[in-house]
Amino acid sequence: MPHPWGLNVRNDVIGGLVSAAVAIPLAMGYGMFAFVSLGDKYFAYGALAGLCTAFSVAIVSVLLGDRTPTVYAPRINSTFFLGALLYGLVHSEMAVLNTAGIASILLVFFSTVLLGGIFQALFGLVKVGTVIRFAPHPVFAGFQNTAAALLFLVQLANVSGFDEAKPFTFVLSHPDAIKPLSVFVAALTFAAMWNARRISSRIPPLVLGLAIGTAVYYVLRALGLGDHLGPIIGNVTDNMLSATPWKNFGDLAHTTTLLALWPTVVGGGLALAIIASIDALLCAKLVSQPGDARVDADRLLVRLGLGNFTAAWFGGITSGINIGPSLANRAFGGRTALSVLVNAATILLAFTVLFPVLAHLPRVVLSAVIMVVAIQHFDPWTTKLIQRIKTSTGGQQRSLMLDLLVVVLVAVLSITVNIVLAVFLGTAIAVMLFVVRMSRSIVRRTYRCHVISSRRSRDARETSALEQNGHCILVVELQGALFFGTGERLIDEIASATRQETRSLILDLRRISEIDSTGARILLDIQTDLVRKGCHLGLVLANRSESISRLKDFGVLEKIPTNQIFEDVDRAIEWAEDNLLRDVLDEPLPAEEMPLDQSGILYNFDPDEIAALKARLTRVAHPKGGVIFRQGDSGTDLFIVTRGTASAYIHQPTGRDIRLVTFAPGTVFGELAILDAGPRSASIIADDDFVSYALSQAQFAALSREAPAIAIKLLANLGRELSGRLRRADWMINELEM
Repeated sequence: MPHPWGLNVRNDVIGGLVSAAVAIPLAMGYGMFAFVSLGDKYFAYGALAGLCTAFSVAIVSVLLGDRTPTVYAPRINSTFFLGALLYGLVHSEMAVLNTAGIASILLVFFSTVLLGGIFQALFGLVKVGTVIRFAPHPVFAGFQNTAAALLFLVQLANVSGFDEAKPFTFVLSHPDAIKPLSVFVAALTFAAMWNARRISSRIPPLVLGLAIGTAVYYVLRALGLGDHLGPIIGNVTDNMLSATPWKNFGDLAHTTTLLALWPTVVGGGLALAIIASIDALLCAKLVSQPGDARVDADRLLVRLGLGNFTAAWFGGITSGINIGPSLANRAFGGRTALSVLVNAATILLAFTVLFPVLAHLPRVVLSAVIMVVAIQHFDPWTTKLIQRIKTSTGGQQRSLMLDLLVVVLVAVLSITVNIVLAVFLGTAIAVMLFVVRMSRSIVRRTYRCHVISSRRSRDARETSALEQNGHCILVVELQGALFFGTGERLIDEIASATRQETRSLILDLRRISEIDSTGARILLDIQTDLVRKGCHLGLVLANRSESISRLKDFGVLEKIPTNQIFEDVDRAIEWAEDNLLRDVLDEPLPAEEMPLDQSGILYNFDPDEIAALKARLTRVAHPKGGVIFRQGDSGTDLFIVTRGTASAYIHQPTGRDIRLVTFAPGTVFGELAILDAGPRSASIIADDDFVSYALSQAQFAALSREAPAIAIKLLANLGRELSGRLRRADWMINELEM
């Protein structure tokens, strides 16, 4: 539920101001990146375009109903697309563009941005958002890695202290032109931002890096070293195109010489909408917190599309959900849309009143900050993918190689081919991978535990309660990769399954081959949703598995109690059964030793018969971890449990012990010993302080001679106990085979 307005004003204002301090330099830097192909004099224009975008999209989103503290600003992927698009327009071989001039080129550019916003809104209106979210990660990773790499390289000219914008290839081929003092300022800024958490945990890293770098820059200039440093951003000059494209959009439709460019505008707008939509849906998941309402993907696309349409109308570029400012807003107390409005008002102030001040930001400092952001945007999944390829074999390695091939292919196409065509080719690859990998559900099997029970042996009262209420325990076995697309589908399947009464949900993750950050966050979303419903969540994870390592890395296991994480499904079901029994039984079994006459094996015994049998029983106590008998020992005694629990284990040659069953008070084990005296088939070890009553083979023989009716009744009850175990085993086998 969104927080009510007016109850968090102070924190919302602080969060809005801090997030604006983070968003403003990002918006300026991304805007400069988008317009870099127009040359040095358009640096300031690009910075203004970025700020205009952040303001416009924030206001439109709040007006259209967004009540979250999500902050909007240009994003690396859409900005990379726009920068490549504008570069293509400027360097196009089409005669109509060669003779059109910068004004007409920018008109085509902004028409593409505007149409991209329209397409993005249409995606939401026709419910395409539910499909876009299934885009395979390798496709987007290839595009994102390329964008991050080029964003980093484009900053080299500013970092090197050049007075004019130069391609990074020029920097690499003219190392003698680099100004060492400028590189020093960039390195200092980079180091300050990279290590900001060690300096101050209260100041956002971007703000700290920008402040330190700018201070050093101007100190060096005051010392007369300005010639050894690069220029500042600079202000908008009079000979620049006005930042009001809406005045000229009508000219594009009536200019016959530019009609040939409509395929470029339409294709570019559609490709831009695809990239911006995928990025927005991914970021929406990353900025959400456990307990937040689920993001409506289609409404989000409508808001962003109309916001980007408005931004383009006034000279802005494409915006999206910006993770850094959004997290900063939350970290400093922002909880409602009021914080977003404060953020937008600050940005408005920045590009209307304060821009002459912001124009004095050193390019070298801003570029160093953007370099850090670029490095942070390299997809970590790709690096781990390469590492996994080295350690994998067989079919898994081939599957991973296919993922890497897709990453590389999309990256190469984005650079060497027309950027619009690269997006559509990447989308085609996404569709093919979607068909292959999403043809089956990540859910391998589901079952409820009214038939399938744990290996813990229970008394008649508990067994009856579990048979009647065990359907409230749901086990879901998963397989494959838990990531953005499959995770969303898993949420829907669990929501559908838990419409039936469910008190405990057990997720078996032992067959999960991959978990990314979004998949990990989805597990927290599932837990939060179950808590609201009064349902417990148990996770089954194999020790030393990759899945448990990933969940530790993403901080999931820190937020799920350790007593809800199990090595096998059996122990998880036992935990769920214990929870269920506490809820449904009128009164729990006492913690003290259970009276012998409550044991199921003495069903229908009268007091005299119990007394006669008890005279032949020996009370035996074992401490926690005590061995009652070992596998292979000769068996002579039957045991009736009255306190604590003991588990039966089979020892494997590998050194691993497999638990067969756990015996609770009121149950019996070792019953075959009084019949055949054969070797023990398993080891029995006390789980805690354990008390039982032993009936030896010799004592049973004496009972049979002296009180045959009691012996017959005892054998009948043993037969009923064994037949019940066999029947339940048959039910479980049939259920698991379905």
